[in-house]
Amino acid sequence: MGENPAKNHYAQLNQGEENEMEIFGYKTQGCRKALCIAGYFLSCGALLLLFYWKPEWDVWANCIRCSLEEADVVLLRTTDEFRIYSRKTVTWISVSALIQSRLNYPATAVEDSIFSKAIMKPSLQVKSIQVQRIRYVWNIYAKQFQKVGALEDHHTCSAIHAKFGSGLTCNEWNVRKVICGPNTIDVPVIPIWKLLIKEQSVKLHRLVESHNNIMVTVCRNKEGFQELESHHLVPGDMLVLKEGKTLLPCDAILISGQCIVNESMLTGESIPVTKTHLPQADNFKPWRMHCAEDYKKHVLFCGTEVIQTKADDTGVVKAVVLRTGFNTAKGDLMRSILYPKPMNFKLYRDALRFLMCLIAFAAIGMIYTVCVFALNGEEAGEVVKKSLDVITIAVPPALPAALTTGIIYTQRRLKKKGIFCISPQRINMCGQLNLICFDKTGTLTEDGLDLWGLLPCERNCFQDIHSFPADHSLPWGPVFRAMAVCHSLIVWEGKIQGDPLDVKMFEATNWVIDDSSGHQIEGQGSTHATVVRPGPKASSAPVEGVAILHQFPFSSALQRMSVIAQEIGGEQQVFTKGAPEMVAMLCRAETVPLNFESKLLLYTAQGFRVIGLACKSLQAGKQSTDLTREEVESDLTFLGLLIMENRLKRETKPVLEELSAARIRSVMVTGDNIQTAVTVAKNAGMISPTNRVILVEANKIPGSFSASITWKPLEKNKPEDYRGLAKAMGLEPRSPRVFTSALPVEDDSPPTTERRIGLALASGQYHFAMSGKSYQIVAQHFRHLLPKLLLNGTVFARMSPGQKSSLVEEFQKLDYFVGMCGDGANDCGALKVAHAGISLSEQEASVASPFTSRTPSIACVPELIREGRAALVTSFCMFKYMALYSTIQYLGVLLLYWQLNAFGNYQFLFQDLAITTVIGVTMSFTGAYPKLVPYRPPSQLISPPLLLSVVLNILFSLSMQVFGFVVVQEQPWYSKTDIHSACLSVNNHVENSSSISSLGLRGMRDGAHGQTDNGYKSYENTTVWLLSTINCLIVALVFSKGRPFRQPIYTNYVFILVLIGQLGVCLFLVFADIDDLYSKMDLVCTPTTWRISMVIMLAVTLAASFLVEEAVIENRPLWLLLKKTFRYHSKSHYKRLQRVLEQDSAWPPLNETFFSDSVAISVEGSMGGHSNPTFDSNEDTL
Repeated sequence: MGENPAKNHYAQLNQGEENEMEIFGYKTQGCRKALCIAGYFLSCGALLLLFYWKPEWDVWANCIRCSLEEADVVLLRTTDEFRIYSRKTVTWISVSALIQSRLNYPATAVEDSIFSKAIMKPSLQVKSIQVQRIRYVWNIYAKQFQKVGALEDHHTCSAIHAKFGSGLTCNEWNVRKVICGPNTIDVPVIPIWKLLIKEQSVKLHRLVESHNNIMVTVCRNKEGFQELESHHLVPGDMLVLKEGKTLLPCDAILISGQCIVNESMLTGESIPVTKTHLPQADNFKPWRMHCAEDYKKHVLFCGTEVIQTKADDTGVVKAVVLRTGFNTAKGDLMRSILYPKPMNFKLYRDALRFLMCLIAFAAIGMIYTVCVFALNGEEAGEVVKKSLDVITIAVPPALPAALTTGIIYTQRRLKKKGIFCISPQRINMCGQLNLICFDKTGTLTEDGLDLWGLLPCERNCFQDIHSFPADHSLPWGPVFRAMAVCHSLIVWEGKIQGDPLDVKMFEATNWVIDDSSGHQIEGQGSTHATVVRPGPKASSAPVEGVAILHQFPFSSALQRMSVIAQEIGGEQQVFTKGAPEMVAMLCRAETVPLNFESKLLLYTAQGFRVIGLACKSLQAGKQSTDLTREEVESDLTFLGLLIMENRLKRETKPVLEELSAARIRSVMVTGDNIQTAVTVAKNAGMISPTNRVILVEANKIPGSFSASITWKPLEKNKPEDYRGLAKAMGLEPRSPRVFTSALPVEDDSPPTTERRIGLALASGQYHFAMSGKSYQIVAQHFRHLLPKLLLNGTVFARMSPGQKSSLVEEFQKLDYFVGMCGDGANDCGALKVAHAGISLSEQEASVASPFTSRTPSIACVPELIREGRAALVTSFCMFKYMALYSTIQYLGVLLLYWQLNAFGNYQFLFQDLAITTVIGVTMSFTGAYPKLVPYRPPSQLISPPLLLSVVLNILFSLSMQVFGFVVVQEQPWYSKTDIHSACLSVNNHVENSSSISSLGLRGMRDGAHGQTDNGYKSYENTTVWLLSTINCLIVALVFSKGRPFRQPIYTNYVFILVLIGQLGVCLFLVFADIDDLYSKMDLVCTPTTWRISMVIMLAVTLAASFLVEEAVIENRPLWLLLKKTFRYHSKSHYKRLQRVLEQDSAWPPLNETFFSDSVAISVEGSMGGHSNPTFDSNEDTL
């Protein structure tokens, strides 16, 4: 084609997204393919299996490099640290049957869409690949693969209304349907034999099957309305939403009317959400950029339920299909579960190294075996068989099953405690957690709010506070009207539904919502407006009611919501509520009290949630729908502050104290006000009363690309302020925390204060608090300071969902093992990227989280850490046991190989099945220790204590087996050829006479040849096998750790009974003289004195092993002393940073300001990980 194939061989897929990949083009070559097929047959399928594990080798062997345009196979590689390869075959989709001529489908030729750019002329075919359930087609103009199944982002608001407002034609729909594929989220149920992941696949299948095939109404251009099944929907289709409940089968943009949607299945929030139609703005900005963060308020998400529709003048509620199938919000959630991000945990990396060591060990044994048998003139076939035997002995095949068993038991214990897990491999990671991020609202504090007071403002001054509940009702006025109408509440199933804050605020007015029918509003025509009226208990009001004409829903980016309302028979007014700082900025300066900031600080410093209220009158004759949000939310009049109380959950403080005692760091990540967050952190025990809180503020410098950062101690409020507040309220404190100063009172003289601050900072007793805005600026302009700030950062307020995810990832970069506990909604992304995400919501949003707690309480966090630690220790115990079991058997076999002997089949079976398998299953039954100790179990197999334990026990076993092997040959009754000489030599003893006579000389003579020729029966075999078998029981007992991470071994009754039973059977085999049994087990008779000698050898080995394990391996003070002596320091990034900062007397730089002198780093794309596309937290209003 005249192009350099190498140049166009490579491209990036999903650039800048979480699932970014590199894509390489390859073309299959016939001769290479033939050679590979021959290789499959010659290797008996081994090569095929290797290619399955290594898809890149498959592509490199079968194909040659070419440009992506010519490729029939593509190789994909993830851009993360794991660099995982996958192979995809290019497929061709024919649309020739649908497009008979250009006139038949004019949009194909002129429409500026991927559908027209993907169809190759004249073949009328589309080249496609499917990656992680998403279809990509080849753009013949851009020369790249692009995603289909979604409306293009470049459309403007007016273009969406113009192009898709009338619906697609039949031809357009047919072509899009063939190219995009069906609108289904197909999660097949895994066959029952794949037991480990069966349960999860069934759950996912149930989550999506309800909306995969429902009947919908669409509008066809020139053909009117049609009913069809939802799997036929394509991007650009015009959906018509009818009255009544509707389950959405796709993502869609609302272009006319209004909807109330229940998004709880995706966000975990049971609050109905109001969706407004996309404005017909006539500009050149793409619709998402025009709507900015507010665009979600126009999007209906797949899997959510429309519970109410409100038509506009057109009389129909319409929406344009935005995304279908796995491109939708719900499809994205399903893909994040089906294709989780791999974990990089030391235990699993070390496990591979451990297996490599065993394979190397086996290789040495193979060389030894070949040398011994070859030098003794054995047949080649026998040599190969014996050599291969060594591999199966040295590398324990039961290891993966034994580890999986331990995790399954832990998962079962967690399930009994109401904690559900969909990612079992993360259980071990929970044992290493040393930092937990907590959401505040609904996690540390109660979900519900109590209306505490109202601080009205008149003529630029705050008035007396109005308390709730109060004897007298709130007087009629602008503040009352704001409380009655500035909300997004609806009546659903006979109850007022909506945000708990809105519900409490509205209930305080004693008004009711009349949402039954359309209302004739003067100057507005007939519209379906929500009307609020005085209720039976309401105080007298001079109006019949107030109609809410238009809503500007809450936006987390704007931190506010607004409504346009009109008194029946009166004028139109705007009411706004939101974050007090934001509302005050939108008000005319002369209406905001001068002491606004100090009053706000007074309440937020006590942990109250504070909301600002404002209003203004609108000019008569203007249609509310014609006004933009910017016009409405400007030149407002400040009305006052609404103060709400959000109490801590009962279990919050004890749990955080338990974590602190265990040296597990707690961090608060919230969307709330920073002062409120700091106070809650102090009340919850995250910040000690004696510790200093330093506020970190970062701001962009107007008119430049630089920024500033300032460290300053958080302002302290004097006690008289609180006494004055109590006096003004005329109330005693409701609880000890309401009027208690959240910050230490500063009555010291200035020099004393400075000295106290210096001492606190020098000892590291300080905490940083910062807002989401400051965090973003620090990440962009002061990247070098971010690790230092995170080291002591405890409160992160006003954090968006994307910033929460970013914060968790930044902590992980410091080598923290991070847990995240939240409600599964605005925390969805952070829950997914954390090492262990714990959702306190049982809604569908929680499926993105590895762990879900049935009870919405953080008490599940220490429970999960306890079980994780126990599971991790169990994993190490199983590793050690499996290593010793295989090594013990390996050493025994190699000793016997020296005499061209080996263990018999029944001897192998007894050790493998009756001993090891049963121990592997029951050892993991031991539960978690109830107390969290202030240190974690080791995280890696390649650690000195563990290696020393394994090496010493191998030496003990080797010594015992070699000692037994050598000493048995020195016994006077020993004979290399006569395996009955021992019993014959003691024939005159009374105790053995019956067994000897029963054996019979004739039998010995007749059977001697057959018994000696079987290659197994010998004194060495009997000695080594009995010693090695009971040695397996010894190491199982010694390695079964109890405290401090697991309960004492005697609490595992099943395991103890199994060990006693196995020991009884083994001792029976040692001392029994049953001919048939000995013959089957390939054992021979030995004198009683030798049997007692073997028991003594085993007892000495047990004593030595137990002593070493308890006195050396588990002696924590000894290892700490060795670390100190050899000056060993942790290599974790955060530990190294701590040591550096301890030596830095200038850190933190109090009351100083730094300026950035470098170009900002763009982190917009990195603020996220997986975020929940449907969620917009209204926590930021508070």
